Amino acid sequence: MIRFRASWVVPISQPPLRDGCVDVDAGRIVACGARRTASESVESIVDLGDVAIVPGLVNAHTHLELSYLRNRVPSSSSFVNWIREVMSARRGYPDPRAPEILDSIDRGIAEATRCGTAVVGDISNTLVPFEPLVRSSLAGVVFYELIGFKTPDPVEVVDRARQTIEGLSATDRIRPSLAAHAPYSVAPLIFQEIQRAVNRAPGAPCSVHLAESKEELEFIRSGQGAWRLLLEEVGAWDPAWVAPGMSPVQYLDGHGFLGPRVLAVHGVQLTSADLSRLAALGTTLVTCPRSNHYTGAGIPPIEQFYSYGVRVAVGTDSLASTPDLNMFSEIAAMRALAPSVPAARLLDSATRQGARALAFDADYGTIEPGKRARLLAVDVPSGIDDVEEYLVSGIHAEQVRWIQA
Repeated sequence: MIRFRASWVVPISQPPLRDGCVDVDAGRIVACGARRTASESVESIVDLGDVAIVPGLVNAHTHLELSYLRNRVPSSSSFVNWIREVMSARRGYPDPRAPEILDSIDRGIAEATRCGTAVVGDISNTLVPFEPLVRSSLAGVVFYELIGFKTPDPVEVVDRARQTIEGLSATDRIRPSLAAHAPYSVAPLIFQEIQRAVNRAPGAPCSVHLAESKEELEFIRSGQGAWRLLLEEVGAWDPAWVAPGMSPVQYLDGHGFLGPRVLAVHGVQLTSADLSRLAALGTTLVTCPRSNHYTGAGIPPIEQFYSYGVRVAVGTDSLASTPDLNMFSEIAAMRALAPSVPAARLLDSATRQGARALAFDADYGTIEPGKRARLLAVDVPSGIDDVEEYLVSGIHAEQVRWIQA
């Protein structure tokens, strides 16, 4: 057994420990507490010095297969216009296994790991990132995302997708599941079929982009606007669809799609009633504020997410809309937008809440006995009194290293 000592231990499940230690044996945490003298069971003691020991972070929403679009899609003041740019850029790479795409996925995984991410919720339309993730040290869920607003046989579409992910070589670290893209791009019956399929897989999470932009609100309310025009342009508009005249949250809740196993991503345009409903349903809201600003979706009301009691996790989104995969930078963006939210809650969102939402909380998210010792040593200045506030102020990759247990 190895004992790691540090100026701070941040277990997440309890307040930070000054001059703390973590005991690790065979890759699992045995104990966490105040600094103690050596015992007969401790084979060696490693003093890490002025660092905070932190559980590996959880990036609950990203798109690794879009990593090749880094610096290729300009920012926009209109979310739908930004989507048009993404669609145009992707048409230039019809082969999802093109060398540039594969290389960018590997680089994205390496960057996320280098910046302290232990678990990911990766959204994929192609499942190409699955094998690279299996080869990596990351854990996570690869969500096979379905898109189809006008679909003649929703049952067949979802059943084929289910069979596809069942054919993948899942491991204890990398698991596949299904996701629906968004209310403006997925037919109601596909939502229902996805929910049925996921419910047959005990504990499996599901994901959906929800209430991301004003254009989405307009489309669900009236069936008009920029999303209607884009659907018509690409031949995906279904004239039989009738706008429900409500919010996207009410719409999906009415179809029985939302619940405690769903990750609702973005939530920039949520109303008070929507937030109350998500809190009551136990749905996890994944916020990606840097991406929201870049794409023109807006500024998420992060303080309201917490004040309404919603479960909040954190994601970077893809490198098409964010400058890096550093979760510490995403937390810093949250701190800037939500100064009243305690730093401890922001860190909890970036660790424990993400791990719980992705069904990896038995092994990740906190420093507690029995969990995997995927632990970070984050350099902190000596004399720091509020280590949690320091950790949410913006940590660079150079300050982060993995503890080799």
